[in-house]
Amino acid sequence: MMQIAALYVQTGGCYFGLDGVDPWDEKRDARLYSGPHAVVAHPPCARWCRFAGLVEKRHGRKRGDDAGCFAAALESVRRWGGVLEHPAYSDAWPTFGLPEPSREGGWRRSLFDLGYSAHVEQANYGHRAQKATWLYAVNCDLPELAWGKSYICIADSKTVEMMSKRERSATPHRFRDMLISMARSVG
Repeated sequence: MMQIAALYVQTGGCYFGLDGVDPWDEKRDARLYSGPHAVVAHPPCARWCRFAGLVEKRHGRKRGDDAGCFAAALESVRRWGGVLEHPAYSDAWPTFGLPEPSREGGWRRSLFDLGYSAHVEQANYGHRAQKATWLYAVNCDLPELAWGKSYICIADSKTVEMMSKRERSATPHRFRDMLISMARSVG
């Protein structure tokens, strides 16, 4: 089984305890990852997501100021291969020149490197919320994903409000397994 590194993951979360997966949580500081294995990267999103302006107003933390986490995750994916996951419409995409994926589905090729982007909703993989997500993959197999809108109604905000922060940010096991499979296909 090919070893992979899971970067920026929750301590004790779904990447811990798996054979062939080296999890890097906040304590290990994934910015320090120096290879050589392919990666699945989940860099912090609070400074890049649609709510980044609200975070900036409330807490003074500047949009995009994530202490270099996204840049390091992107560099790891480009250098070692694998896949990076971030919220849909992340401000990191235009900042780093990544191709904006189509909401209807499919992989979109980057003009600048070997990467591809895709839009997927994690509800199609078992998340209780819609959780629209963008992926950026380099040097790995590009699977057919569960394209298109999930059946979870976006208007049902009470479900999301009742979820803990940890549950909202968690990765469903089916989605995690697909990301791991992509990273293991780097070759």
